[in-house]
Amino acid sequence: MYKLNATAASLLGFLHEGPMSGWDLVTKAQTVIGDFWSLTPSQIYRELSSLATAGLVQAGEREQRDRRPFSITAEGRAAFAAWIIQEPSEETIRFPLLLSVSFGKYLPKEKLISFVRSQRSGHQQRLDGYRQQHSKLIAQHPTDPYALAILDFGLRYEEAVLSWIDSLTESFSTAEIRAAENEP
Repeated sequence: MYKLNATAASLLGFLHEGPMSGWDLVTKAQTVIGDFWSLTPSQIYRELSSLATAGLVQAGEREQRDRRPFSITAEGRAAFAAWIIQEPSEETIRFPLLLSVSFGKYLPKEKLISFVRSQRSGHQQRLDGYRQQHSKLIAQHPTDPYALAILDFGLRYEEAVLSWIDSLTESFSTAEIRAAENEP
């Protein structure tokens, strides 16, 4: 049996909703899971090719703009069902700002503070976006506990990151004040 990775399994999960082209799957992945699972268009097309070779999806006839819809097969449904009941692996944190902060002593303080402010702005924008999505979801599909759970995670994550960034900014300022006080 074909061993699914999380990316391939995600595509099979989306195809449960009906046939989609590679482009449709790129758009769907970016919209639904793009905030917590990175998928590039090249990964999606590569996985679709592998899934088709394994018989887990079937390619349809080419349509407008040379798009070809893919459908999940019975084998694909069985592979997805076997994958989804497995315990998820542990997450790995890949947070570029943490990397910059860990080597912060090699950066000019103004540059590091600039990075932190820029990241704060991006996280605030994502939080605002999650709040808008949450309001829309509550209005349109108030009983979808899965979508609500994902949005709740996004909201809490962004709030936690913003809180950490704010405390980081405060600790940088405090460190700078202490350093200035200790200068001769």
